[in-house]
Formats: sequence, C-alpha cells, structure tokens
Amino acid sequence: MMQNILEKTLEDHRYWTKEGAVATYIPELSKQKIDALGIYVHEVNGEVYKAGDWNMPFTIQSISKIISFICVLQDNSIDTLYKKITVAPSSDGFNSIVNLETKNEHRPLNPMINSGAIACIELVRGNTLEEKYERILNMIRSLSNNPYIKVNESVYLSEKETGDRNRALAYFMKSTGTIETNVEELLDAYFRLCSIEVTCEDIASIAAVLANDGKGIIDGRELISKKICKTVKAVMTTCGLYDGSGEYAVSVGVPSKSGVGGGILAVSPGKMGIGVFGPSLDAKGNSIAGVKVLESLANKLDLSIF
Repeated sequence: MMQNILEKTLEDHRYWTKEGAVATYIPELSKQKIDALGIYVHEVNGEVYKAGDWNMPFTIQSISKIISFICVLQDNSIDTLYKKITVAPSSDGFNSIVNLETKNEHRPLNPMINSGAIACIELVRGNTLEEKYERILNMIRSLSNNPYIKVNESVYLSEKETGDRNRALAYFMKSTGTIETNVEELLDAYFRLCSIEVTCEDIASIAAVLANDGKGIIDGRELISKKICKTVKAVMTTCGLYDGSGEYAVSVGVPSKSGVGGGILAVSPGKMGIGVFGPSLDAKGNSIAGVKVLESLANKLDLSIF
C-alpha cells in the first residue's frame, strides 16, 4: 500500500517542478535536472519504501544545519547556546542580514538560517575548525548509517567562490563578537558542510533516528538523547523551512528541514523519517514539488503533529 501511495503521489505532483526554478546563485546547482523528484520513507520499525529519483545524489545544503545544531546541543548547555544564538522564527529570508543589524542583540535568530548555522559551527567541540567540521561530518555519517558520505568538490568550490552574502553575515557577526574565530576558516567549514553529497535514503535515515527519539533503527542504540531530539524537532517545526515555516506547519505539520539543493528532511515522530528531493524551488528556497508531495502524504497518512 505504501509503495503505491508514494508512486501515485510523485506522479500526481511532478508537474509542480515546472512552477519553480533551480538555485542559480550557486552556479553548480543551476546544472541540476529541474524535473527530478524522488522520495524515500524509512519507518522506525525498519521498513523502507522509495519511489522516483530517490537515489539521485544532491548536496545537503541547509539540511546540514540540523546536524550542526545537534552537535552544539551535545557539546554545550542551552544557556551557552542562547548567549550566541536564539531559537526564534524569522520572517526574513535565510540569508538576510537585517535581523543581525536591528534585532536580538546582533545574535542570529535561530540555527536554521545561514547566520545561525555559521555561528553554530564555532560552538561545536574541537580544538580547531577542522576538528569541528570533522565532528559534524562524522555525525552525518553516523546518523545516516553511511560512512561513505563526502563533499561534492565542484559544489564546494562554487559556493566558496560565490559566497559573498555569507561572508557579509560572518564578518558582521565577527564585528559584534558573536563570532570570535577566524572568519575565512569558519566559512570554509560551512561551505564544505553545505556541499556534502547525499541521497533521499541518507536524509530519510537521519530523519528516522529523530523520529525514533534518537535511537538507531538497526540496533536501538542511543545516538542522540531524547531531550536533544525534542529540542531539534521543535526548532525544525518553527524554523526549518525559513520564512515559509508557518505555512508549512499548517499544510504539512511535521518537523522538517529544507535545503536549496532540493532536499527536504521530514520527521513523523514515532512513525517514520522521510527524505524528499526535487531541485525546483519556490521563492523562499524550498522544493516546490517536495512540499506538495509531503502535504499530500501528511493528509493521506495523517502525519501532522497538530
């Protein structure tokens, strides 16, 4: 039944890919196949289902922010986090500098926008930024149960060459004391994390761990504490789709995180993790067909947490 639902849902919503556009501000992402659409469902009981372009690789982009946030929460108290970053939703775009200048004592509003994710890396345990980067990368490999995950070098170099808005955010935070380390080294780690290549299966596997309150699906071992899982899922619900998070909470209603590579990681607590890929984006940087697919699934399977 689930397999039929996935295949029909993709077929019914594939036309939405024509309504959006691939990201072009990162030149390498403009080369993606605009009508690609895939899904992978990983239930907490171990059952898996997949359809469409589920095995087509794409770069994780902002979905990596979830993992950076998990590492920060493992390595720091919530009070330490709040001195640098809060967890308030944003009504502005994911790369906006407005809030840094005018609100929140120059702290990023939340870890799911670019400024917050850049600041998060500095808070991760490690003596050097390379060690911090490796810690986050290894966490992605562990939660996805894929030790072979690595950076797409072409996308990384493209992001590094064209990432001036992120440089502006980072240098502004350096000027206000939110960031204290070397900005270029920090940004290099950030660009690499965004350029990690994954599939729907990889992000669905990560989502399944979150759906299972931090326990591995295969062996039941605790990978993330239940308390941290609750915090991460709460922030994903309020902030995970940037300034589209409110509408998404109404239409889909599950903790999720999107990326401009076209991926959406969605968590149905206690039930399943879902990975969707569709590189055609809406105006807010979210997969246009991916959101529609998840909305349809949430309605058919009664997944909304509300």
